[in-house]
Amino acid sequence: MGATRSSRFTEEQLAFAEAVRDFCRREAGTRAQRDALTDGGRELHSPALHQKFADAGLLAVSIPEEYGGSGGGLVEQCLMFEEMYRGLAPLHGAGTSHTVAGIYKKFGSEEQKKAALGAIATGTVMSISISEPEAGSDAANIACRAERIDGGYRLNGQKTWCSDAQFAKQILLVARTERTESRHGGLTIFEVPADVEGLTIRPIPTMGGNEVNDLFLTDVLIPDSQIVGSAGSGWKQVMSGLNGERLVCAAQAIGSAQRTFDDLLAYVKDRKQFGAAIGTFQALRHRIADLGIEIECSIALTYDTVLRAERGDGDPGELVRLTSMAKVKATETAKRVALEGVQMMGGYGYASEFGMEAHLRHSIAPTIYAGTNEIQREIISSSYGLR
Repeated sequence: MGATRSSRFTEEQLAFAEAVRDFCRREAGTRAQRDALTDGGRELHSPALHQKFADAGLLAVSIPEEYGGSGGGLVEQCLMFEEMYRGLAPLHGAGTSHTVAGIYKKFGSEEQKKAALGAIATGTVMSISISEPEAGSDAANIACRAERIDGGYRLNGQKTWCSDAQFAKQILLVARTERTESRHGGLTIFEVPADVEGLTIRPIPTMGGNEVNDLFLTDVLIPDSQIVGSAGSGWKQVMSGLNGERLVCAAQAIGSAQRTFDDLLAYVKDRKQFGAAIGTFQALRHRIADLGIEIECSIALTYDTVLRAERGDGDPGELVRLTSMAKVKATETAKRVALEGVQMMGGYGYASEFGMEAHLRHSIAPTIYAGTNEIQREIISSSYGLR
């Protein structure tokens, strides 16, 4: 860890980050190990590695102690994901599971918390489904219908872009229980078991691998006991967790950017042309310097915001703005580092054997999910009174 971070955290937090780094190095530190875990790079999540990570006591870092976790907060969670992504560990389901855990911690009943948080702490993958074909950035346009029946609801409709549903035991699904004057009203979060009758999970092939899915619901019956929070309050519940989700996304991007930078630096130090290492050429040296600056700026902005969020410091509106800024800065930096890496490595950057093209492919999705960077810029500009 650089000085930018090490001076900000406690010894316990740094020791935890080091433990995650060691795990990733030991279990997924070589290309051969990662290929074996991911079917040659086609999968982003390894159930076997996820279970090992949980068994090592690392996955439960931000789960409260009374539900089987170690009671850490947002700082520990971001450090975990930074190291996980820097280590290229195929643990994509950990991200969706922790997003789900955040909703349960705030809105779940005691019975729901005991069941769900305990399961996540011990290695169960859970997912969350918000988007629909006509409700992406305009999430309030959700049309998946939950019809009231005796003792529960009947769900019908389609959801899309649901990450890790193919591995999940349970999905938190946002559906419309009623139409109200407010487009944001009438939405409810349901616990939907992945094996429930009437639910079909269909993968969506992407350039990044097997990550997201369409969900088709046909007369899926969900009892009242599987509503999370209160009926009609789903929008506020989902929005309440976006700051944390976006900061985790920024931390993941920081990890990815650092790993890409490390791989690029190793290459330009070793690759020789015209009798010298290409990293000694000014055209590349200065671009490397610029990338280093951008990464350090991303780290500083992200963790300054994480620490403020953890302490509850300052104006809530300013925190929302800084969170959006961190998400944009970190994810755009990760994408820039990867694109520059491909260019500096020339043909080798384009070849799958060397891994830089994979860094580039995987750097694109984070600029889209957790609210596209265009939406983040809308939030930022609106916070300055530009509406």
